[in-house]
Amino acid sequence: MPEEIPSVSRGKLRMYGIVAGVGLAAVVVAGISTRSNGDARLREWTEAQAVPSVAVTLPGAKPLNAKIDLPGRLEAYSRAPIFARVSGYLKNWYVDIGAHVKAGQTLAEIDAPDLDQQLLQARADLANSQAAAKLSAATLSRRKTLLASNFVSQQEIDERSADLASKEAQVRAMQANVERLEALASYKTVTAPFDGIVTERNTDVGALINGGTGSGAAMFVVSDAKKLRLYVNVPQSYLPSIKIGAKASVSVPEYAGRSFPATVEASAQSVDIASGTTRMQLVLDNSTGELRPGAYADVQLNLTHDTQPLSIPASALIFNNSGLRVATVTPADKILFKNVTIARDLGREIEIATGLSADDRVIITPLDGIADGDQVRIAGAGKDGTPRTSANTNVKTE
Repeated sequence: MPEEIPSVSRGKLRMYGIVAGVGLAAVVVAGISTRSNGDARLREWTEAQAVPSVAVTLPGAKPLNAKIDLPGRLEAYSRAPIFARVSGYLKNWYVDIGAHVKAGQTLAEIDAPDLDQQLLQARADLANSQAAAKLSAATLSRRKTLLASNFVSQQEIDERSADLASKEAQVRAMQANVERLEALASYKTVTAPFDGIVTERNTDVGALINGGTGSGAAMFVVSDAKKLRLYVNVPQSYLPSIKIGAKASVSVPEYAGRSFPATVEASAQSVDIASGTTRMQLVLDNSTGELRPGAYADVQLNLTHDTQPLSIPASALIFNNSGLRVATVTPADKILFKNVTIARDLGREIEIATGLSADDRVIITPLDGIADGDQVRIAGAGKDGTPRTSANTNVKTE
């Protein structure tokens, strides 16, 4: 007989169905939950990626550059163009360019025959007036002896006295004219006004000399080059940092690798309207004669600061219709624009006069389209939210 299969009770079938339904529901719920969590993480990642990342830095609290380089021109401390005081023809010259001369040394002689004749005439006129005055004095003396015997009147004595006074005044005038011409004649000998070097000679024997004009080329130029003046035009923004007595270093192309010390001696104390600069005068010793007047020079001036300026990269500046601004990041990692003013523009770095504090986090390269209050992420920020690259790593001093 075939074996009989035991029958399953309806209660057990119902239990199996319930367990299967619960398992299926659990699988469905787990699938839905996994998908929901994935969507949430995707939304969070997408939102995180939508927040822009920015690189920030702290304003530097050290001077960016304690020196400034400017072009300058060397000039002799004393320079005298020598012009003729009398007219005539050059008779002789005794020094040429490059000659060292002493004060009072003869440079040239001028032949002035017209002046010589004027002097001879003036001396003759003086002798004539002296003779007339002598005669007038003798006549007055004789008339006075006759006054007591009434041979002459008091009126005649008064007239003779007035005539003598006139003759004596004429003598003084003639004497002054002679002395004037003698002084003028002394200028026929051209001399050096001080110790120096003859840097120019613009005349030769036989040349026509026009005296007393002071125009045209000078006969000679004498320069005292033992000490030199150096003129530089300093931009207005640097003026507060350059004081009288400040030290400078001067270099010239002919002495590569060498520098010469100089000192700021004077300032024009005014700003040129056309260039926005102030002319300053430096002085340097040239007792060795290595430097030459008229030469071009590079000048490196030492700057002094009353306070240490804050400095930021030039790329951080934003200039638009709102003015000159800098984008900073608040402690809540939101954008905050600040208006600033520039103290000095040093190329890659900018010194800020007002508008920033030392703890402001400045965006190095602001993104286009950012606005106040925008959320940002700081690239490379530490746990405390400060940038890893601070001002002491991106600001250098010389």
